[in-house]
Amino acid sequence: MIQTACPLDCWDACGITVDPARPQILVATEMHPMNNGALCALMHKHFHEASRIATPRVDGREASMEEALDAAASALRAETSLLWRGSGNLGVMQSVTDLLMERLGGTLTSGSLCDSAGQAGVEAGRGINRHLPPEQIARSEVVVVWGRNLTVTNKHLMPYIEGKTLIVIDPVRTPIAKQADIHLQIKPRTDFYLAILLARFSIMEDGEDHAWLERFGSEWEEFYEFTREFRIKAILQHMGLSLDQMGDMLRLIQEHRTVFLVGIPLQHYRQGHAVTWAIDSLAAVLGLFGREGCGVSYMGNSRQGFENPFSVNCPRVPTVTAPFERFETVLVQGGNPAESMPDSLRVQAVLDAVKNLIYFGLYENETSTRARIVIPAKTFLEKEDIRLSYGHPYVTPMPRVTEAACGISEYDFVVEMIQRLGLEPIESETHYLQSWLNQCKVQQGYRVLPDYDPKPYAEGFGEEGGEEFVFIDEYEDDDEPIGFRRFRKPKEEPFDGHYRLLTPKSLKALNTQFVRTSEVHLSPECGLNEGERVRLYNDQGELELTVKLSEDVRPDCALVYGSTPGINRLTPALLSEEGEGACYGEAKVQIERVN
Repeated sequence: MIQTACPLDCWDACGITVDPARPQILVATEMHPMNNGALCALMHKHFHEASRIATPRVDGREASMEEALDAAASALRAETSLLWRGSGNLGVMQSVTDLLMERLGGTLTSGSLCDSAGQAGVEAGRGINRHLPPEQIARSEVVVVWGRNLTVTNKHLMPYIEGKTLIVIDPVRTPIAKQADIHLQIKPRTDFYLAILLARFSIMEDGEDHAWLERFGSEWEEFYEFTREFRIKAILQHMGLSLDQMGDMLRLIQEHRTVFLVGIPLQHYRQGHAVTWAIDSLAAVLGLFGREGCGVSYMGNSRQGFENPFSVNCPRVPTVTAPFERFETVLVQGGNPAESMPDSLRVQAVLDAVKNLIYFGLYENETSTRARIVIPAKTFLEKEDIRLSYGHPYVTPMPRVTEAACGISEYDFVVEMIQRLGLEPIESETHYLQSWLNQCKVQQGYRVLPDYDPKPYAEGFGEEGGEEFVFIDEYEDDDEPIGFRRFRKPKEEPFDGHYRLLTPKSLKALNTQFVRTSEVHLSPECGLNEGERVRLYNDQGELELTVKLSEDVRPDCALVYGSTPGINRLTPALLSEEGEGACYGEAKVQIERVN
């Protein structure tokens, strides 16, 4: 039996046990900290059922691997080349292609479609984004699930919150919200205001942690003055909350060991960094950092503390708005920009015009079908790799379990390209794998990150610790017509038929992989009937979907899973102000029946 780890782009990064004689049968590793006895359906079932690329292609015809590699090398001789990497499957060796691009003089991307705006906010306050170990969550008394649907995206964390007082903040009545002691079903894009008001009320009631603030947050009084610039009554009305609801939550988080589990959708806005920074500022007022059973868990930096052997010095363009038209050759690795990037109709048109589009990945998708050169990759069972996690600090080697019938690993692809192009060789695969593993610490028999801290920020903030927390002190909301700052009088904001588009993760899909549906979930108050065909449209594009009515969705929202084909025709190609993140949450749509 061989121990490995799940490669899917997920918080849990579960341990997996495989019998080399039957590699198609995967079971959960009993002793792995993030397993609770079973694997999710994505890995247990859909991973094997997905439409895997079985044969290389060149110019629309099947080719041998040698022919495809020759064609890729010829394409990469172009004067301009770009590598656009996705994250459907994760492993450190996937980044070895950066070494190829550096030797070619090519271009990489920066920012992300996922979490980079929130990451920027975390780093603004803390200086560095350390993981909150699951053990600290287990020691908490109150768990605030803030925009994070654990039962879909982080289900193996559920045993750690069992028996806790549960508060859920989410515009959708998710399965985890239905289990909560308190559910605040706030209006989308108002999480910043909720965090700011909770911090203000806490200080007004003398609920701040004076001893902690004296040591680590001496500018808290200036932060309090900042919170006073926001109009309480107008904001409560805008969020759809009452003072009593705020008070009920505040008493719980002031009087008990509390952790905030912060999700990704709440930072998919122009000012997304301000949301995580405001939540961290609230946690700082309460003195939650560095205390037993307390803290804030956002998507952690999985490479925190490592000296990255694949670090390179290349020009970069934003992942979210990558200008493919500027490059003669575009290498897409393990992603699907034709569907996952915002304003996808424009992206598809530009990709269709790229002279040399190379797709290197596992599954057929809207990008692979457009590519001139298609090179199948190996699965995690067919190559050597190492799994890091953005949800916990554990590091798991991923040894090869079986031989591949077709496909090539990222390392071997780079070696083949370097040989064909006459570039400077890279080190051996073993060298890079050991470089990662040798930097790990060992904690209770498990490999963990090099700077693993069982109680993060107990000694302060910044790279070396000892620094103070930096409170958020500015915010300009360019979306809402209500004036929240200073003494501007708020205006009424009746529902005008523009639904806020919500694009959460689906239980049976991962990004654009696996089972994809075509439904829009709406409140019964929408006036439409179950099963009707409707057209969602805005200035970006339009999309026909089938109505599914749900009491769980706010009347001013339209929920369409992010894996739905065509959904990013409706999302804007905007960059967050910090972090170069995607702004999917800025999309609003109108809806009409299809005759």
